[in-house]
Amino acid sequence: MQIARDILLRSYRSMRTIRDFEERLHVEFATGEIPGFVHLYCGEEASGVGVCANLTDTDTIASTHRGHGHCIAKGVGVDGMMAEIYGRSTGVCRGKGGSMHIADLSLGMLGANGIVGGGPPLICGAALSHKLLKDGGVAVAFYGDGASNEGSTLESLNLATVWQLPAIFVVEDNGYGEATGASYAVAGTQKARAEGFGMPYYECDGTDFFAVYETAGEAIKRARAGEGPAMVHVHLSRWYGHFEGDSMSYRIDGEVARERAERDCLVNFRRRTTEAGLLDAAALDEIDAAVKAEVEQSVVSAKAAPTPEDADLLKDVYVAY
Repeated sequence: MQIARDILLRSYRSMRTIRDFEERLHVEFATGEIPGFVHLYCGEEASGVGVCANLTDTDTIASTHRGHGHCIAKGVGVDGMMAEIYGRSTGVCRGKGGSMHIADLSLGMLGANGIVGGGPPLICGAALSHKLLKDGGVAVAFYGDGASNEGSTLESLNLATVWQLPAIFVVEDNGYGEATGASYAVAGTQKARAEGFGMPYYECDGTDFFAVYETAGEAIKRARAGEGPAMVHVHLSRWYGHFEGDSMSYRIDGEVARERAERDCLVNFRRRTTEAGLLDAAALDEIDAAVKAEVEQSVVSAKAAPTPEDADLLKDVYVAY
């Protein structure tokens, strides 16, 4: 599949930004300065970016508690995100949401979500809006293998098919629902579930940007044409614990080390694009340096920013139409 050079560069930058952002958060969280919980997306970058590279600002997405990667892939700036995670008033949600509730409605990012299985119902509403407004938009719900067992998710699959919504359900299957293996907790297959609700099923390697981009692109194109919802099952691995502080004692010795060594989506992307002459190493190195500086500045700015005032508690509670 031929992908334009600007899309390749933009996608690499997004993946690199997610990786550096999350690796830096891993370090910063250990200092005790960040309130609340943090769930990192390292190792899964190609999934969020591969899907969102097919989207526009008109399209909408809903995320999970592991939402930083989806935010960046949809275009949310790291300055506002880092400030939000630090609980500062300059954050994208004015410091009130924190890591698990980052949102930017202007970009179609309906929010990360602390509720497991909370995104799919939101996406049904967004997809219905796209359908009624006839704006050509699609709505994408990211959720994990754990959330695939939630009633809210299954009800959303049903509703999307009944109403023939332009909705894409992306199952980011990292093999674990917190500390429980999917092989134990998920009955049947995701394919059987999609077929049971009468929607097409797609499957791909979540460490391969090109596989995700092409697979998701096919499902999204179909939805834009008015042909209804689809499920995209993405197989990947998270490199850190379910949350920061998780010892991952449930994982096999050497499992994460092998994933880092053999299935790094950034390394694979760089190798494939440079060997094929699609991109040159110098351009990618330039992106690496720029992103590193951008993430560093986001931390400096966040730490220097003010925290919300007591009076801010009652602001932004209701939407003014």
